[in-house]
Amino acid sequence: MLPALTTQSSIDAVVLDYLSDLEQAGFQGDIETTYASRLAVATDNSVYQQLPQAVIFPKHLDDLQLIGRIGATSDYRSVTFSPRGGGTGTNGQSLTTGVVVDISRHMNQILEINPEQGWVRVQTGVIKDQLNDALRPYGFFFSPDLSTSNRATVGGMINTDASGQGSLKYGKTSDHVLSLTAVMVDGSVLNTEPLASDAIASLESQDIATQALQASESVCRQQRQAIVDKFPPLNRFLTGYDLKNVFDEQMQAFDIARLLCGAEGSLAFIAEAKLNITPIPKSRTLVNIKYDSFDAALRNAPMMVEANALSVETVDSRVLNLAKKDIVWHTVNDLLTDVPGREMLGINMVEFANQSEQENQIQVDDLCARLDKLIANGENGIIGYQVCNELASIQKIYAMRKKAVGLLGAAKGAKKPIAFAEDTCVPPEHLADFIAEFRALLDAKQLDYGMFGHVDAGVLHVRPALDMCDPQQELLMKEISDQVVALVAKYGGLMWGEHGKGFRSEYGPEFFGEGLFTELRRIKAAFDPDNRMNPGKICTPLESDAELVKVDSVKRGYFDRQIPVQTRDSFKQAMECNGNGLCFNYDTSSPMCPSMKISADRRHSPKGRAGLVREWLRQLAEQGVDPLALEQKLLTSNPSLKQIIDRLRNTYGSNKQAYDYSHEVMEAMNGCLACKACASQCPIKVDVPSFRARFMHMYYSRYQRPAKDYLVAHVESYLPLMAKAPKMFNAVMRPQWSKSLTANTIGYVDMPLLSVPTLFERLDGHQATRFDLTWLQALSAQERQQYVLIVQDPFTSFYDADVVSDFVLLAEKLGKKPVIVPFKPNGKAQHVKGFLRQFASTARNTAEFLNQLAQLNIPLVGVDPALVLCYRDEYNEILADKRGDFTVLTAHEWLLPLLVEFPAMQRGNSEPWYLFAHCTEKTKLPNAEKEWGAIFTHFGAVLESVPVGCCGMAGTFGHEKDKLEMSKGVYELSWQQNLAKRDTERCLATGYSCRSQVKRLEHYKLKHPVQALLQVLYAV
Repeated sequence: MLPALTTQSSIDAVVLDYLSDLEQAGFQGDIETTYASRLAVATDNSVYQQLPQAVIFPKHLDDLQLIGRIGATSDYRSVTFSPRGGGTGTNGQSLTTGVVVDISRHMNQILEINPEQGWVRVQTGVIKDQLNDALRPYGFFFSPDLSTSNRATVGGMINTDASGQGSLKYGKTSDHVLSLTAVMVDGSVLNTEPLASDAIASLESQDIATQALQASESVCRQQRQAIVDKFPPLNRFLTGYDLKNVFDEQMQAFDIARLLCGAEGSLAFIAEAKLNITPIPKSRTLVNIKYDSFDAALRNAPMMVEANALSVETVDSRVLNLAKKDIVWHTVNDLLTDVPGREMLGINMVEFANQSEQENQIQVDDLCARLDKLIANGENGIIGYQVCNELASIQKIYAMRKKAVGLLGAAKGAKKPIAFAEDTCVPPEHLADFIAEFRALLDAKQLDYGMFGHVDAGVLHVRPALDMCDPQQELLMKEISDQVVALVAKYGGLMWGEHGKGFRSEYGPEFFGEGLFTELRRIKAAFDPDNRMNPGKICTPLESDAELVKVDSVKRGYFDRQIPVQTRDSFKQAMECNGNGLCFNYDTSSPMCPSMKISADRRHSPKGRAGLVREWLRQLAEQGVDPLALEQKLLTSNPSLKQIIDRLRNTYGSNKQAYDYSHEVMEAMNGCLACKACASQCPIKVDVPSFRARFMHMYYSRYQRPAKDYLVAHVESYLPLMAKAPKMFNAVMRPQWSKSLTANTIGYVDMPLLSVPTLFERLDGHQATRFDLTWLQALSAQERQQYVLIVQDPFTSFYDADVVSDFVLLAEKLGKKPVIVPFKPNGKAQHVKGFLRQFASTARNTAEFLNQLAQLNIPLVGVDPALVLCYRDEYNEILADKRGDFTVLTAHEWLLPLLVEFPAMQRGNSEPWYLFAHCTEKTKLPNAEKEWGAIFTHFGAVLESVPVGCCGMAGTFGHEKDKLEMSKGVYELSWQQNLAKRDTERCLATGYSCRSQVKRLEHYKLKHPVQALLQVLYAV
């Protein structure tokens, strides 16, 4: 039996008192102190881990001021804060042992758009892509670009002065900040604007905001020459506090917003920002240049910059090869084709963007002419190029490039490419030589690595592969860091050219020199005299003995290595999460993690759930419990009477109120829809439903399951019985009293009614109703080619029977002989609910039957993608090599090869059909929508794929009473408005869950694509 887990870090009494006073003072946001909530923000996209005391989610500016005002009282001067946005930092910028102040959950509104004057005003929790989606209808965009744009917040961009692709033309975030609303540590508000020195000197207020403004202006004016002499003219030369650009000599104006940009939350909370916006280029072209070596791509980059390109991005062969193995490659494989007889070991992606199409074409033609000449002469290692003029194609290429960050983390083995020296910046003309030395340094240590970056700005992302669970490898990380700092200094560059300092702050004094670093500390003291704002980052206050954070601070690997190797290997789906945060994706049309989208709770994301499970495994190891042995025991034996009694006692008896960290893990797992989008959308393939099922399997060895779980787990055994009298069952379930009873006693709502007539009543007289294995075995090989075996699933066969019957009719219309095989339980629901012992039994029995059918060499086909894919995924997990080699096809997988047997039809009705694909199908079979489109086109119909995320039903998830509101909320994210814009008679859904969700919320029924095809063929 699983033990109770009571280990958790206590919260300081002074912090608890502070939080209590904050709440009593009228704080309207959320305050979270659970161990799980703190763990969810204990990591970011770096190798570090720090457990905060609490997490605060302010709702508005007043809440931020209250945080400062209550904290300014003498009792709470020891309480420290770290502002946090998307948590995408690669160097631990927002990690703290104090209190995390997360702006992203509530303060994420776009307040005002002024296209006439070219600016926008936002709360800083707004996500970069969210902002651009709002600006697009006006013809503008917020131009600083970064690979994490679908989850990085504007506040995070400001705090790290983020930049990325196109920075030579568009600059950094600070170049676009017009003004900021900042809340100081004492709660006072600083509204920034450029001011003359005499105007600053005349300010009389004694709050910290005014003192900070005056002290900063004095430092930057008096030390102007030393500052100018220190900082070379590099595009990405980030300092932490931008001493160089804060003072405009021409205008004789001091803009303190420049100082706050890049400050990593160490000076103030940034609440709102007024940003300038850029007109969207009317003409864009991407030239993808292919090289026979990565060094050739680097050395050829200056020529691209000279061609007045907007940006020059580079990717090495390792990143390319990882992309080819990922779901993302199917979107770009026709845009980055191989060169016959040559190996592509590097690419430069050169973009031109202009308001004038003619000007753009002249620049592209000039570059292509030069490339043709170089290729003809065999020069510069160029082996070919491709030109993309379509915006959609350009965006696909960049999506692949952006995903490269996560793809590197998917490398096999214990060593993972990690970020710690990945944003070095040197003058572009020295980049190739610098990288050659960098590679020699890594090669000497026999390290693997991948490279990609912004060669136009001299920034290259280099991620050496290290095993952070190995203490010696951890020491090697510090050694490499020190050597890279010296190397960039040799080439006149900087260690932190793009991603901020964070735990690399220890190198600051050496870079600035004692004199300037003292002035930096003077500024910090004016803003934050007690060192309470993200302490240890950038610098410490003057006359403070506080230390800077260091590269060798506590890392996640310290905790991970406490878990036995065998356990780590078995739970790779959780252990290998690198915190890249793609699961925080803002895009509601993306299937990635609907529970995170609707809850805005980091615990309810693949990253959060993986982190909670890692800590659960660590605590089990701490207690000497082997989860693999426990799991195996639970799989092979029934619980004893004593175990059942103990389970009831732990759930309902004296132990009910006892703390158990496992409950916090269970809460996060319970919100998962088990849609499996994470298993393919995440670059690391963090598969939450897989380790979720294993966790629940063990959790319920200690605690009693709710009754509704048993109902779901055994649904496939009683459905055939109920279907013998469907009218009687429906009559019982239809009245309101029955619905209320079901909801209040079992916990299920909106229970679907059985199909009437039943499947076999609908097919009365069809050969499909007669299954005779002996007769099928007697058929010749040629005769069998005309047959198709239809594998039933419980939901479509019993609740949506017309889909299966129409599939039978479609097969007959195509000249095939469909046979419905006897119903065998699939077990998907058992897996979702963590009944792994029962699921293993179901999978063994069904696999044995399907393997027997597979010997006939007749296609096995199912109509519901989630159930079909269960045979491939979950069956593989539970049965391994005992699964056999049977294959059940989805309907489109069966139809696509058949097209060669039928002549292509002329287009009939030009009115399109609209496909709403099942999220599991979209992520596990990324070409499914395209292939459905090809099938419809072949038969003279038009099919358009509608970009939607999850429908919110997810099997039985949407029927559970405690999940109802979340289910409806997920549906409203993307399905509701997309259906409202279309003729619902033409809308199709492949998933039973999806059709069921629409039916109960919109009160009409969507067709399955096979039903639309049948309609198309009958219309011919």
